[in-house]
Amino acid sequence: MSQAANTVRRKNAGTTEATWVRYTLIGTALLFMALFLVLPLAAVFAEALRKGFDAYWAALQEPDALSSIKLTFITALIAVPVNLVFGVAAAWCIAKYEFRGKSVLTTLVDLPFSVSPVVAGLIYVLMFGAQGWFGPWLQAHDIKIIFAVPGIVLATIFVTFPFIARELIPLMQAQGNDEEQAAIVLGATGWQTFWYVTLPNIKWGLLYGVILCNARAMGEFGAVSVVSGHIRGQTNTMPLHVEVLYNEYQSVAAFAVASLLALLALVTLVIKSVVEWRHEREMKAAADVPPERPTALIESTT
Repeated sequence: MSQAANTVRRKNAGTTEATWVRYTLIGTALLFMALFLVLPLAAVFAEALRKGFDAYWAALQEPDALSSIKLTFITALIAVPVNLVFGVAAAWCIAKYEFRGKSVLTTLVDLPFSVSPVVAGLIYVLMFGAQGWFGPWLQAHDIKIIFAVPGIVLATIFVTFPFIARELIPLMQAQGNDEEQAAIVLGATGWQTFWYVTLPNIKWGLLYGVILCNARAMGEFGAVSVVSGHIRGQTNTMPLHVEVLYNEYQSVAAFAVASLLALLALVTLVIKSVVEWRHEREMKAAADVPPERPTALIESTT
């Protein structure tokens, strides 16, 4: 009886390995995360608070630090909505339509993943720098992009573009076009089809992509470092400000700003976990309820 019970437990666990194997794998994973994730993160906060909370708070209130925090949030507030619009549009085109050049568009969406962020920054310097393609025209019209906020925003948009699109493309492809076609037959406009049919189906994937895009936008270093010029109090984001402080041997101040970045990452992780939990909960609830979308759409269009 005991052997049969153990067999049933192993089947329910989805594996047939011995108990000691499972516990060894779990222990190895936990040890790895403790050494390479939890311990370094704890060290950041410990070093930031090494001289007390007053020194920590003073480092965050320093004008250059406040400027870097403000610039980081401004960059994210611009880059994320822009990528939201273009990401949804790109995913819609790739998943819902067949057209010549579709594979090229898919490749371009993945391009920022394969290109080094430093190279991405150099691309913008080549285009908008003083000696770049559009440099003379920009100087003649007193428009500054490189070594200014617009260049930082453009570089961040380039680096973070794939996150939303790549979350939505496989989701939209798996859902197909049946519901959208039914909505059109019922007389819905394009906007009504998107708002009442497509958006409810992709809302969790969209939110998940926005979270990842925002996290990368606030933590981007390579591309922003190339186009920013490292002007203290003007073009330094939080990652760049951490580098400047650390190179000047201001370790407590550097780790204070770094801890703020780590805290934002933890908040992002919590939000991501909540989104995943809500998504799973909604999927389980939807599995037990028959779809009523056509009725809702008819009511919305009448």
